[in-house]
Amino acid sequence: MKELAIGIDGGGTSCRAAVADRDGNVLGRGKAGPANILSDLENSLLNIVESARQALSDSGLDAESVASVVSVVGVAGANVMDYGQRIERALPFTEGRVVTDALISLQGALGDADGIVGAFGTGSVYSARRDGRLKGIGGWGFIVGDQASGARLGRDLMERSLLAHDGVRPASPITEAVMTEYGNDPERIVEFAHTARPKDFARYAPMVFKHAAEGDVVAVGIVRDAATAIGESLDALLWPECPSICLLGGLAEAYEPWLSERYKPLLARPKNDALQGAVELAVKLLNDKQRGAA
Repeated sequence: MKELAIGIDGGGTSCRAAVADRDGNVLGRGKAGPANILSDLENSLLNIVESARQALSDSGLDAESVASVVSVVGVAGANVMDYGQRIERALPFTEGRVVTDALISLQGALGDADGIVGAFGTGSVYSARRDGRLKGIGGWGFIVGDQASGARLGRDLMERSLLAHDGVRPASPITEAVMTEYGNDPERIVEFAHTARPKDFARYAPMVFKHAAEGDVVAVGIVRDAATAIGESLDALLWPECPSICLLGGLAEAYEPWLSERYKPLLARPKNDALQGAVELAVKLLNDKQRGAA
């Protein structure tokens, strides 16, 4: 079998994989469940491998050939303690490398060019490349980080709904809708919050943006706070000659109208997505491996 590389984007909602030849031509794609390695390491590993198997099957190859391919897996939490290393050691590939989702997002959006990338899906993370040097911030998980992520929007909505229920802050249509969903029982919201995973909170993000667009005071406050957090993170990475800022992920477009005007001249459309970034890095790893063996 010819030498192949698999790039995997391990997201909080699903894992996407693509298998490519050494020239970067994508031969097949696969998809499996989420990869939240900080909260569910075992199932994340299963889904990462399953997405690779699906991609191989889609390309007409035996799924068991997963053991003979080179892979790069981008996943949130790879920079936390030894989580990334634990996944890397357990991968069945002939050579597997685990990197942050920020790195594959950066590679996909910018290729080899300089610039800043912010990715907003179930989680959030930022990265920059300046004169070839990389810097990343965020990606710490929604409990203590991931500001402006879908999970944080949902978590913030639950918090504001409980504050409104207690009369600490004003209620609004969106907090009333949440209370109605949970039978006007705050204890049910608390029960949800203590068992929910990031993707469970993130499903409320579209609801927050919808109500914010309609002028709901609570939803507007949540989105404005998130947009402020985005600005703070961009400022931490920005430099005077920065050529571009790319916003990625399912929430990127929704945030654009809420950002400060000073960022908008720098906003650029990404060249590709995070999965393509993972594929490019996997192909580079494959070719480096072959050159080293020559």
